[in-house]
Amino acid sequence: MHWREWLDRNVLDLGRQMRLSYLPPLMVYMAAGISGLTGIVGTFFVKEYLGLSAEFLAALSFWMMLPWTLKMPMGHLVDLIWRHKSGLIILGAGLISASLLIMIGLLDKPDAMRELMPIETWYVLSALLAPVGYVLQDTVADAMTVEAVPRVDREGRPVGDEQLRLAHTTMQTLGRVAIIGGTVLVAAVNVYLFSGVENLGELEKAAVYLQIYRLALIIPAVSVLGVALAAALRWRDVQRLAAQGFEMDQIERFLGRPMDELPEANWWILGGGLVFVLFSASMGLAAVPLNEEIIFAGSLGIVLFLMRQLTRDLPERARHELYATAIVIFAFRAIPTTGAGSTWWMIDELGFDQQFLSQLSLVASALTLFGMFIFRRFMAERPITYIIAFLTIAGASFSCPISRCSTDFTIGPPPAPAASSMPGSSP
Repeated sequence: MHWREWLDRNVLDLGRQMRLSYLPPLMVYMAAGISGLTGIVGTFFVKEYLGLSAEFLAALSFWMMLPWTLKMPMGHLVDLIWRHKSGLIILGAGLISASLLIMIGLLDKPDAMRELMPIETWYVLSALLAPVGYVLQDTVADAMTVEAVPRVDREGRPVGDEQLRLAHTTMQTLGRVAIIGGTVLVAAVNVYLFSGVENLGELEKAAVYLQIYRLALIIPAVSVLGVALAAALRWRDVQRLAAQGFEMDQIERFLGRPMDELPEANWWILGGGLVFVLFSASMGLAAVPLNEEIIFAGSLGIVLFLMRQLTRDLPERARHELYATAIVIFAFRAIPTTGAGSTWWMIDELGFDQQFLSQLSLVASALTLFGMFIFRRFMAERPITYIIAFLTIAGASFSCPISRCSTDFTIGPPPAPAASSMPGSSP
């Protein structure tokens, strides 16, 4: 295949299929992508000013990931209260803003923040608020993609099934591109903002960190603008179809999800999600032996029970295929990560500074975006088990150099700094 033909098939064709109605969910997805703007700042803030151990951060990551495990019941809840989806996006933006404002306060007015609560407690609160906000927005954005694909053309004629299926596939692909594109953008911004940071003093570094967190307030603003754009596009389409003589109930069916199409409450999903949260939270807070193993076994049991209840009406062959796919995905996602210890090893032993880590992030994000286009057909034409096996082998191969190098070093928690080391603290 000639390179021009490949470029047209994998990149330009995707751009030609873009529609204005796709923009609102894509803006929410991009907000998730640019959330990485504060990633490097957060790492250095924790390491330089808080002195929290990698073990503590690993425990904190459990609580940060807990909201993401609830996407299924949250998705069902979003379907039930679909008319309030804009409010859910705004609620998520509010939680993200609160998380960022806490970090801004810790960098700008640490003494005032310390009078209310310990600095470490503020950081934990900030770390827990953000994922809840992002899960809310991501769940609503997933549902918004269905509404973003037009069901009728400009004259009100129904769109064919094949064209509709292609549009949904394009929408999902563009969503992934928006997320990865956001990471490329913020990596480039970090490279610029961290330029020369290794030569700055502590107060100057803190000023750079503060500037980045203030800039990050654009993240919730982007998602809220997506909601505003969705409302404006809907008003435009309502006026156009009304001018063509369609009744309001027809317009509602064309443009959105009519009330008679919304699902009924599935109490297995909602109740199971509530039980999962209560069990995980209570065991996570309980100081009992083997609580991590108990959480894993109990959570797995709850998930398996829910899968059994939700799939018992499926044909046997489809049910077995779903179970097999779930097992493969579970095994892939259960691979442990290196956590904060790996990043600290890069900083302490390899001497990577903020700008160099930003450059690595930029290269990784750009390669990821490029790979999405290269392997777009590969992923679309092969089963999920084949793709996961390929990713597992590739990931293991790429991690081998780091694993080999890290065996020569001993990683330990950094020394806890004195309280006066916080930027802006009184001596």
